[in-house]
Amino acid sequence: MITLEKRPQPSKLWTAITPVLAVIATMIAGGFMFAILGKDPFEAIRTIFWDPLFNEQFAAFSRPQLLVKAAPLILIAIGLSVGFRAGVWNIGAEGQYIIGAICGAAVGLAFYPTESFFIFPLMVIAGALGGLAWAMIPGILKVKFHTNEILVSLLLVYVAEFILASMALGTLRNPEGNGFPGSRNLKEYPSAFNAELLPGSGAHWGVVAAIVAVIFAYVLFSKHMMGFHIRLAGQAPKAARFGGVEPARLILFCLGVSGMLAGMAGLFEVSGPAGQISIDFNVGYGFTAIIVAFLGRLNPFGILLAGLLMALTYIGGELASFMLGVPTAAIQAFQGMLLFFLLAVDVLTNYRIRFGKRGIA
Repeated sequence: MITLEKRPQPSKLWTAITPVLAVIATMIAGGFMFAILGKDPFEAIRTIFWDPLFNEQFAAFSRPQLLVKAAPLILIAIGLSVGFRAGVWNIGAEGQYIIGAICGAAVGLAFYPTESFFIFPLMVIAGALGGLAWAMIPGILKVKFHTNEILVSLLLVYVAEFILASMALGTLRNPEGNGFPGSRNLKEYPSAFNAELLPGSGAHWGVVAAIVAVIFAYVLFSKHMMGFHIRLAGQAPKAARFGGVEPARLILFCLGVSGMLAGMAGLFEVSGPAGQISIDFNVGYGFTAIIVAFLGRLNPFGILLAGLLMALTYIGGELASFMLGVPTAAIQAFQGMLLFFLLAVDVLTNYRIRFGKRGIA
């Protein structure tokens, strides 16, 4: 008989190896899925994970794109990890990402065509405040009325998408765009453009912000009293209340930080790689960042590596779609498998499998 037995304490070994096992399991299951679709599974896996970095035909373009794709994922995931560690579940980072982009782009376009050094910093502040304000809606509702932040933050994503469409078709639409939806292209407005810091590197201010966020999170979790309160609230909520942790303050802080970082990610994206507010601006970074946060074990440096890995699947997935004809939906399913297997294998961190009287350590 097979049973799950609760471990006295979480296994450090399984905590360390579960992300690796989840990636391997995803490759195996993904290979079967690609085979069912009539594609060579080995070639598909190689195209996704190897070719973007080492294929001479694609690497020159793909390597810089790794930073471009990873930056918003890391930035959003760092913010989510702050809440997840405290048991505050912000699932609506995609909405905060959208609102941050809208607010930041609106500030930049309001100054058009003025040229000034201060425009882009103002856009960053506006993006952060936009994300913060959107995250405060589920935060305040939870603190005042004890609503579920998962449902509220998630439903607000759809509201944000409607606002995005409204802005692209109305308020922020390019008056010189011949009636087509979308704002002015910020790449053509130097004061509002988030250009590469080193030409050909893919590194823009969003990459810098992501690195700073990783360092900030490390200091917060390991050196600051608020980080201790966050860990305590997540691991022992009752003990946290007796220890003087204010639940309302903690909830607002966690949602505020995650909203600000998601909003900044949206601003850096709309002012750089995307270039404009459009109906299809959002590509799901806010949801994918949830996978990145858990794949990185809610550890800042783990999130940094997980963000790069997930960015690799984005770039490799695009290559696989282009070169092998793999459906985009299959690539999205492949990415989703990563979270599925991570959660499945993660059970062994807190439980051991017993076959009769023998167990797996």
